[in-house]
Amino acid sequence: MHLVAQDLAFAYPGRDVLAGVSCTVSDGTRLGVVGENGSGKSTFLHLLAGDLQPKSGEVRRHGSVALVEQELHPTPGQTIGDVVAGTLDGLRAAAAELEAAAAAFDHGSGDLAVLERTLSHAEHLAVWDADRRVEVALTRLGAPRDHGRRLDRLSVGERFRVRLACRLAERSDLLLLDEPTNHLDDSAIEFLTGELVAWRGGVVLVTHDRELLDDVATAILDLDPSWDGKPVLYGQPGYLAYRFAKNQSLHRWRQRYRAERKRAAALAERLDESYEGLSDEWRPAKGSQKHRRATHARIHVKAADRLVQKLEAEAIEVPVPPVELLFPDLPAMSPGWDPAQPVVEVRSPRVGLSHGRDDDGARLDLPGTRVAVPPSGRLLIVGPNGTGKSTLLGALAGTLELDRGSRFVAPGARIGVVGQESEPITGKARLRTGFETYADEALRLLSSGELDPDHVVPVAGLGLLSEEDLDRPLAELSAGQRRRFELARALLHAPHVLLLDEPTNHLSIDLVDELTRALQVTPCAVVVATHDRRMRSDLEDWPVLDLS
Repeated sequence: MHLVAQDLAFAYPGRDVLAGVSCTVSDGTRLGVVGENGSGKSTFLHLLAGDLQPKSGEVRRHGSVALVEQELHPTPGQTIGDVVAGTLDGLRAAAAELEAAAAAFDHGSGDLAVLERTLSHAEHLAVWDADRRVEVALTRLGAPRDHGRRLDRLSVGERFRVRLACRLAERSDLLLLDEPTNHLDDSAIEFLTGELVAWRGGVVLVTHDRELLDDVATAILDLDPSWDGKPVLYGQPGYLAYRFAKNQSLHRWRQRYRAERKRAAALAERLDESYEGLSDEWRPAKGSQKHRRATHARIHVKAADRLVQKLEAEAIEVPVPPVELLFPDLPAMSPGWDPAQPVVEVRSPRVGLSHGRDDDGARLDLPGTRVAVPPSGRLLIVGPNGTGKSTLLGALAGTLELDRGSRFVAPGARIGVVGQESEPITGKARLRTGFETYADEALRLLSSGELDPDHVVPVAGLGLLSEEDLDRPLAELSAGQRRRFELARALLHAPHVLLLDEPTNHLSIDLVDELTRALQVTPCAVVVATHDRRMRSDLEDWPVLDLS
């Protein structure tokens, strides 16, 4: 297996996405791809897979390629069995090819090397063990295994795990993964990590999972432009080595930028003084030495122009460094609240299954349990997939009705919620820009009494999205950019409580680091449900509710 991407560039209508991206992937290479949301990480995978054609540059591939996207969009009526059958059909075709080659082989004149290559390929794919391998992958990843279940009746995470299991079982030469741990719990991540480390071909994975990068990546490609405008390949394995090197680079970049701004300000000041002198200080008395006045004017203008040319020749063009997250100062309490009382709590919550699902039973059932969030409180919710973490957050937020139990919320308490998955953008909403959608949300909250007009958090001041991105329709943004917008929308009304469900999903690792630091110090109360192992480690001093 061999893949070479050389000087790739790509642009969507009216917007450049990638430029000058190069990499080489061979057997044993596990390349982690990182970068800010909207930097073209998913686009890069599609270029490597051949689904998109570059604007310039080229991709040369030798070997089979499998891509696992962030979302699987099923066709009407498609089932788990259909996805599994597609995998098994390909593997059985390799077995049939070997059987045909063996049956037709002439021991007197046949090319033994060709037969050996066919046998080696079939052994690599383990074609005789394909059915068992698919079932093992489905089980270990926590995916549903009923072949008759329709994909459109599964959650986004369940569909993703089905597709990932099948792609792992296929054993393609090049495996391309887009945020593979977004929908996995600890045991599933452990299984995936083992599969990737043992992968005989090459792997390219886009991920925000810092622990996965530490465990798997042999090199990291950062698609964020450096100060010279080019992506950077960090050849040392592991996230910590990458983080240290990038922090050093960012520090030097910001130093150079500040020095350049200081130099530009000095230039502007000297020019002002020069031209001010041209009009005032040197001027002889009116009516005297007429020709001398004109000569001095020419000399002064030339001197000022030479100064401009000299300083501009010495200047170094330094682009603006990346914007950092500017997390707002959120309130802990409102006047009149009793600090001993929780801002929100639920007691003995039970929530039944929503309509449209194939399961039976309850999504959440915690008899005799009180989950209380005090002012400035912290709570970390953990547990495998399917234990009710998202449901508990919905019960706390009041977006899910309790079949049993009670919910209390302090009068006037404002709650910000970031769900695990983005809501689909449909209809006219697809044409609304980020600014327009943010304004619509502000008006909705204002009309419902959930927004204090004196405490509106402006979206453009958070450092989450550029004004250019906010002027684009939300439907055109990447999954990560939409995730950033949802975080901004949760902060809009300066909430007293933040409820965050898998907050690192789809975010860049730089933002994950910044968000983690902000959550540790914000005055408002914070409840986080996450599988992200590094975030759990960073928040290890928080109270933990384990739903296992």
